[in-house]
Amino acid sequence: MREIVILNPNRVVFGEGSIKRFVSDFVERGLKRMFLLTIVELRSVLSPFIEELKSQGIEIVIDESIVGEPTFDDFENVLLKAKAFEADSIVGIGGGSVLDVAKLVAAQLKNSQSLEEVKGIGNLKERKTHLVCIPTTSGTGSEVSPNAIFVNNQGEKIGVISPYLVPDAAYIDPVLSVSLPKNITAATGIDALTHCLEAYTNKFAHPFVDLYALEGVRIIAKYLKRACDDGADIEARSQVALGSMYGGMCLGPVNTAAVHALSYPLGVEYHIPHGLSNALLLPYVMEFNIEADASRYERIAEVLGAEKKSNPKETALEGVKILKQLIADCGLPISLRQTAVKEESIAKLAEEAVKVQRLLKNNIREIAVDDAVAIYKSAF
Repeated sequence: MREIVILNPNRVVFGEGSIKRFVSDFVERGLKRMFLLTIVELRSVLSPFIEELKSQGIEIVIDESIVGEPTFDDFENVLLKAKAFEADSIVGIGGGSVLDVAKLVAAQLKNSQSLEEVKGIGNLKERKTHLVCIPTTSGTGSEVSPNAIFVNNQGEKIGVISPYLVPDAAYIDPVLSVSLPKNITAATGIDALTHCLEAYTNKFAHPFVDLYALEGVRIIAKYLKRACDDGADIEARSQVALGSMYGGMCLGPVNTAAVHALSYPLGVEYHIPHGLSNALLLPYVMEFNIEADASRYERIAEVLGAEKKSNPKETALEGVKILKQLIADCGLPISLRQTAVKEESIAKLAEEAVKVQRLLKNNIREIAVDDAVAIYKSAF
């Protein structure tokens, strides 16, 4: 059994109303200058908690500038503000984009390394600033992962991946996701499910991570449609949030594979949100991989509720059918034809996808440009 390194926040608090515990925990730490990254839509929800913190003598600067998938320029602008404020702590409350920026700002606020030096896997060597992440979507799992993803000036998605990006504390409060629109609930939920599924079917899968991965697939598949149909269904919201956290815990030790690699160019070329890109490609990458090795996909299918067929491949393909139906039931498109993607751009998309070797190396079946073209065409 290969060596595995598990990196989780020092403090993970999960449950309804846990943002209240964040307030009391933060006050207890004695920090006084909080730089808070969040989004405009959360102003009214967060207002009472911010006022409580201020009443305890904590100065807070709020930044709401992150509105889409973040660029390194976005990060640099936020970092300048945090430095000017002389923050002693960084808190991110929002979706994965907000959390990723918060993580890198906390790392670079007092870091001796340049931005160029920290890009990539394992290059960031320090973080001296207290970091808290509180997700409001159930998707990226960024609150418990060592990953932060940005778009560079060439339009490529670049990862900064380091143990120092794992937050000091994460608070997962399902109540904060209640106001999420159905389409965002669906897309982020499928993103979380994909994290779990790609970890389990990964070339570097590990029994320790399998526990989180399989349970994450099971509960997200069971509860996501309920969360989409009724945003106030707190049981469904809680289960999907738990599955999302499990997905984030898979990202450090195992990570994702071809679904994510092929989804990146859709975000860059067509600005399709990351979760939706994954939903559009997940069934078709599964079909491609099943041809090489159906065994792990058979187990995924069983967790999704498929009946066992005469052989592993047939059972695995039943799992693909179930996932396609789930994606459709949640109101998402199930083919690229239903989006702005043009068929004539497939060759370029494929060329960009095969550059994402940090993820493709994890895939159980090798993917060359021709293979990527075939997958995109099958998704059309």
